[in-house]
Amino acid sequence: MSRSPLKILVLTSRTGGGHDARADAFKAWCHKLYDGNIEVRIERPLEKASAVTRFGVELYNFIQKYAPLLHNPYWWIVEMFGYLQRNKIKLGKAFFEHLLKEFQPHLVFSVHDFLNRGYFQTARRVLGKNVRCATYCGEFSGGFGYSKNWVEPTADLYYSRTSTAQDYAIQIGMVPEKCHVRGNLMHPIVYDGIMNNKEKRDFLVNDLGLSLTKLTIFLTASGVGSNNHLEMLRVLKRYSSRVQVILVCGGNQHLVIKVQEWAMHYPDLQIYIEDYSMRMHQLIQVSDAIISRGATTCAEALFFGVPIIFNAMGGIMPQERLTFKYFYRAGAAVKLSNLDDLNYQLGLWLSHKKEYVLMQERCRQIGIIEDPSKLINELVGLAEEAAGDDEAP
Repeated sequence: MSRSPLKILVLTSRTGGGHDARADAFKAWCHKLYDGNIEVRIERPLEKASAVTRFGVELYNFIQKYAPLLHNPYWWIVEMFGYLQRNKIKLGKAFFEHLLKEFQPHLVFSVHDFLNRGYFQTARRVLGKNVRCATYCGEFSGGFGYSKNWVEPTADLYYSRTSTAQDYAIQIGMVPEKCHVRGNLMHPIVYDGIMNNKEKRDFLVNDLGLSLTKLTIFLTASGVGSNNHLEMLRVLKRYSSRVQVILVCGGNQHLVIKVQEWAMHYPDLQIYIEDYSMRMHQLIQVSDAIISRGATTCAEALFFGVPIIFNAMGGIMPQERLTFKYFYRAGAAVKLSNLDDLNYQLGLWLSHKKEYVLMQERCRQIGIIEDPSKLINELVGLAEEAAGDDEAP
């Protein structure tokens, strides 16, 4: 009689794009390493379980897109609500209990700060000794912006992206023996898709239609399409003889049309445009610098040693501060608060190439050495432990 596959339930939410990216990466790694012998189910309880929490997700994305500064009061409200939910799910409990009974996971794995407290207690109450719980926190550093909702001390394992972030998790209550630093949790395609110099040149020229001799700036958008692309293009066109642009719109079709119309009026600036890209890892590799504010994109830029211009226009959200602080302290990022900052940075790099090379070296120096398979194997081992308890007499 064949053994039924291990079941892992991944909890995430579409607040931004990073949490979903890590959930998808985990599922892809399980498939790659275990060839279908593990059943991974990704669920978004905040969106599905309650009208109130669904509104909270929608409000988060609205603020991120239109008014990042408002995330400061929003963050405090969520922190207070999380404290009230520290032992028991307040909204959406019936949905989550039904999900647990129906799927019967051996491991509940959270990649979202608001899906730990209360959820792990509920999982143990419903499934007893036949379930384990773990968290992967994607923050780069600690301090203001690091939600206390990440830390549920009863978790069986707690993973951090960096040692700096882990130190803070321990400081606010996570049990040190349960903590591990495992670097970035990125999709296997990022690691499998590393290009050599010839492949980069061919991709830049043949696939993107761009030049080998110009400084390539990559403008990214968040998972909800927030951006300052049109404003930045007005600055970049001043350097059209020496600069070219890769531009991704984050699924914002209206922006795609606007950028295409703009490009028709300014043909001297070479631009490659994509709507929502499934090959970010390739676009980053052929870029000389990336303008971004998202932790996931910054993590890939760090992996490939590409300097970061951190987009702080309109303000920085509390959790984005953690990303910027990590890179800025290492000298691997500069802050873009307004268009004058972009104009200055481009002028500096073009007139003093040593300044660019120095930042590139710093970015490579802080690169996180990682082996994603280690994290995956540890989590699968935790699920196997629960499955063993399930089969014990």
